[in-house]
This record gives sequence, structure tokens and C-alpha cells, in this order.
Amino acid sequence: MTAAAISLALALVIAPRPAATRRRELLFGNAPIVRHGTRRPMVGIAAAIGAVVTMVLGIGPVIAAALVGATAVVRTRKVRRDRRRATENTHLLEALEAVIGELRVGAHPGAAARVAAEEARGVAAQAFAIGAARGRLGGSAAEGLRLPDAVVADELDRIADAWQVAEQYGLALAELLTAARSDLLGRIRFRARTDAALAGARATAAVLAGLPLLGIGLGQLMGAAPLRVLFGPGPGTILLPLGAGLICAGLLWTDAITGKALV
Repeated sequence: MTAAAISLALALVIAPRPAATRRRELLFGNAPIVRHGTRRPMVGIAAAIGAVVTMVLGIGPVIAAALVGATAVVRTRKVRRDRRRATENTHLLEALEAVIGELRVGAHPGAAARVAAEEARGVAAQAFAIGAARGRLGGSAAEGLRLPDAVVADELDRIADAWQVAEQYGLALAELLTAARSDLLGRIRFRARTDAALAGARATAAVLAGLPLLGIGLGQLMGAAPLRVLFGPGPGTILLPLGAGLICAGLLWTDAITGKALV
């Protein structure tokens, strides 16, 4: 009965939509955007694997694997976001240098922003392109620099604030942007130094998280058979997810503590 219910649920997850539904969506323009590498088959495969493991080993290993997998996904996304932020900050510095250079030779702020958009890359190029376009249309170029969803939104807001002050009070934009560039460079260097100083703490947390695995291995070598207890029915159904949850919570808590030092 359980196997039949699981099979029915998997069929509902991975089954394609009816042809009539697809034709109606195409006719009325409500068809979803088709992307390569859709996640729907992956969800079905993961559900199938989880169902098989549940039937063979029980619910405990499935919960433990889900906790470990979710923690790995969260930490991987954080690492990628940090790397992308470092890259975008580098592009932003290059764009600021281009703007400041153009302003110092007497270029109009809108023209300087356009040059920066052409020479820069990433989010910085997009922000300065929008700012230049708004300036040409008679609007505020500073508002175009604000991209709330960007990975470097805070850095762009500081630059936009400096630009807006120059527009409102007629101050030298080149000087204000130079100060903003110095502030950004100082923050990047501080973040790099702090990240290097916290490498030891992160390594210690990773070693401590791996100690239970070492203990399980030693117990297995000594003949205590901890794997049979953890993956078998009975106490292992609770102990394995509990241990995995504590390890994941420790790693995430370490990331939260060290992350506050980098803000």
C-alpha cells in the first residue's frame, strides 16, 4: 500500500501536462517560459530516490540526508554569493575610476556615466547605463544607480547618495565619487582581511563537525556496529536525524557568527 501511494505521488509530480492545457496556454498567451535544464525532472528523480531509500532503510536516513543536503545547498549559495559580490565590487571600482577620470578632464556627468557603462562589466555597467539614460532624459542619474536586487546594492546606494548630493547642492562630483571610491576600496580590503582572519575559525568548525564521523568509523572498526544501530529500526530512526541536525545547525550557526563580522 505504501509503495503504491509513493508511486502514485511520483507519477503526479513528473507527469507532463495534458496536451489540451498546453494548446490553450499557447493560444491565449499564458504559456510558461520554457528553460533548459528544468528542475521538474530533478524533483521527480529526487523523490523517487527518497522513496526507495525510505522503503529500504526507513525514514531516519531520509531525514538526515535531507538536512545535510539542505545545509550544503545553503552554504554553497552563500559561497557563490560572496564570490560574486567580490567580483562585482571589482567591476564597480573599475567603473568609478572611469567616471572619475572622465569628470576630471571636463566631461559631462551623463557622458562620464556612459563611458563607464561601456568600459565596465557586470552590475556596474548596467547601473551606470541606466544612470546615463536617465540623465539624458532629464532625470536624476543618481536614481538610476540604485538597483535594490543587485548583489552590490549597498555599494551602489552609497555611490548614488554621493551623486545625488552633488546634483542637489552643486558640489564637485569628481571629489565626492573619489571619496566613495576610497570608502569602497577600504571596505573591500577590510572584508578580505577579516575573511582571512576567520579562516581558522571556519576550519575548526569543519573539523568539529567531522568528529562524529570519525567516532562512527572508530566504533565500526572496534566491532560496536554503530552503522547498524543508526541505519536500523529502533533508536537509529531518531538518533541519526538528531545527530545530522545538530551538525548542520552547528555549521550554519558558525556561518552566521562569522558572517556578522564581515558586514
